[in-house]
Amino acid sequence: MNVLLLLQQAGSSAADRAAGAPPVLTETIPETIPTEAQMNIIDLGMKGGWIMGVLLLLSVIAIFIFIQRFLIIRRANKSDESFMNRIKDYILDGKIESAINLCRKSRNPSARMIEKGISRLGRNMNDVLVAIENVGNIEVAKLEKGFPILATIASGAPMIGFLGTVTGMVRAFFAMANAGTNVDVTVLSGGIYEALVTTVGGLVVGIVTLFGYNFLVSQVDNAVNNMEARTMEFMDLLNEPAN
Repeated sequence: MNVLLLLQQAGSSAADRAAGAPPVLTETIPETIPTEAQMNIIDLGMKGGWIMGVLLLLSVIAIFIFIQRFLIIRRANKSDESFMNRIKDYILDGKIESAINLCRKSRNPSARMIEKGISRLGRNMNDVLVAIENVGNIEVAKLEKGFPILATIASGAPMIGFLGTVTGMVRAFFAMANAGTNVDVTVLSGGIYEALVTTVGGLVVGIVTLFGYNFLVSQVDNAVNNMEARTMEFMDLLNEPAN
């Protein structure tokens, strides 16, 4: 009899499933996927401490000097193609005062050099050339004003950043030593990556400043070449009446 009852119960449950009875659902626990920590550059920079403040100040100074020097050097490289022809006409016509006024209106290094040469007319050619070269040296020094600061920032910023990293590493290992056997690897790794932020900041400031410095140096070289070309044209002009 017991066997018959079991068979009847099994048959009835199978019939219920065939009739479309809803299956019993088992509750599933959703799997949690860990989210990656997002790195905020501003927050990360703030963790660099006072060293990052120094690097920020150096970057502002470098940007200011670069923009100022770039505008001045670009203005110095602008030249009027008809300038020397007009100077030649004035000198050959004996209009020395008009030639000097034209140089003063041009307001660029080459014009100031030519003005000094015109003011030395009548003297020995070597004296005229020396006077022009002296003015040229002064003009180049004016164009290169601030370059030593840029060079210092380019070379010093990475060292300052490395200093911040070393001090941060010292603090991290000091905290680990004081923790004894209760060393937390996450705390140690966090202190290390925060310390490395200053090195990254120093390298960024140094590399960008170095590129800007070299660019300005190349622009000054172009200005010097233009000044030398104008000087040679002027000296050739002074030799023409004697031929």
